[in-house]
Amino acid sequence: MWDRGWRDRIWSQLDQPWDLIVIGGGITGSAILREASRAGLKTLLVEAGDFASGTSSRSSKLVHGGFRYLSNGQFRLTYESVRERERLLREGRGLVNPLGFLLVNMADDRYPPWIFGIGLMVYDLIALKWGHKHYDHDGMLSLCPQLKGANILGGYRYIDAETDDARLVLRVLREAVRDGGVALSHARVEHLLRLNSGQVCGVVLRDRDPAGKGRQAEVQAPVVISATGAWADNLRTQIGARPRLRHLRGSHLILSAKRLPLSRSVSIFHPADHRPVFAFPWQGVIVVGTTDVDCEEPMDRNPRISPYEIEYLMEFLQRTFPSLDLTVADVQCTFSGVRSVVDTGKADPSKESREHVLWLENGLLTVTGGKLTTFRLMAQAALRAVRRKLPGHPRLHARQRVLDSIHKPPASAGLEPSLLLRLLGRYGLDAHELLSSARDQELTPIQSTPALWAELRWAARNDGVVHLDDLLLRRLRLGLQLPEGGLSLAERVRGIVQEELGWSDERWEQELQVYQSLWQRAFSLP
Repeated sequence: MWDRGWRDRIWSQLDQPWDLIVIGGGITGSAILREASRAGLKTLLVEAGDFASGTSSRSSKLVHGGFRYLSNGQFRLTYESVRERERLLREGRGLVNPLGFLLVNMADDRYPPWIFGIGLMVYDLIALKWGHKHYDHDGMLSLCPQLKGANILGGYRYIDAETDDARLVLRVLREAVRDGGVALSHARVEHLLRLNSGQVCGVVLRDRDPAGKGRQAEVQAPVVISATGAWADNLRTQIGARPRLRHLRGSHLILSAKRLPLSRSVSIFHPADHRPVFAFPWQGVIVVGTTDVDCEEPMDRNPRISPYEIEYLMEFLQRTFPSLDLTVADVQCTFSGVRSVVDTGKADPSKESREHVLWLENGLLTVTGGKLTTFRLMAQAALRAVRRKLPGHPRLHARQRVLDSIHKPPASAGLEPSLLLRLLGRYGLDAHELLSSARDQELTPIQSTPALWAELRWAARNDGVVHLDDLLLRRLRLGLQLPEGGLSLAERVRGIVQEELGWSDERWEQELQVYQSLWQRAFSLP
């Protein structure tokens, strides 16, 4: 599918007529490509960077119903999110997994504990299953001994879900391409093509891969959808629309699971702003988040955590787990993402609506906002908005699966059932090829991570890798899971990458230097 030479093949075919062009290779754009390809539309998706390299690899990794949105009166968003969470748990087992949450009631919380109980009761009723329970002080300590010493009254246990956000994007994309869609990364939209009437009718693309030597192409289609998320105003201003988005940064810390051993998420309401913050186990490490602050710096695909955000998250850790004596020195890694919301001027950024919006302006449809969990609904809403302009006026089937079913599991290769389920969830039908192509000793974990060496080889060969950070930060998550971004593994990674991608020694050294600089700039502590 995306083996060596795949980008050259796509570039050579761009001058054909298309039914639909999707700009943006995050979860929303990928879902639009998936739904459009399933409906038989000839669809091209283009992404300026790597697939999922924007917000969709920098989320909080949670597939959740948005319990806190109930307090903002966003009942519809919560309803849709809970129902989509349940769908993803059914269809994406091994990729979208249940995650237990402990909502801890501190002695000085602004809200009385019974309010949380009412909210969780509504939460469970939407999901049509009873999953929450109240515990007193001793009960909470029995579920999470790490809370020892915290000033807690009690709390609630409930269930949400977690995922590998970048891998979710890749699985949706690959299934879309399998159905006939075309996806091209590292291809920037230089500007929009417009008819004499001013209506958008296509794009001008420039190749950002050095191997493409700056090649350009004009691509035309009767419908162009911008699914560029926080960067949506950049395209909208090209057609004379006024900026409408507010950019909010959410930052996270990553700690070693040895330093903060948790089996479920632990959440409190932060004393500084009464927002829910959490720490939870993910892919062999502990994710701590999230902040919600205005991102006033120039828009960057690699935003960085600020000293204030570090202090904010460390205050949460020290308040919640006082007996562990956690300090900044325990932070292994950080990551930040920029989310977009419609700017209504609210003083508190957390009060802005998280619901998605659709704007059809001069033939350009923009879809932005929303949540990771509701990506399918956003894609279908976007396609319904332009249905009259699409060939055949295709109908969308809301009951179709989000992710393809796997009728015949691959040979287990002696793997434990849980590990096999993980591979099936992450790679879908591609899990068969991944396992069959593994070499000796490659069905073993990469250090302390759950990732296998066979995954790294398969991704380098088949998963559209253009740069080293594509591989280490998104195809696998070694840059988040291992100290110093996994640079201690450089030589073994080099052997696999050079063999599978055909990189020269000079290209490898260049890629390694760029990756190291990127990790230090955007993922380490300031």
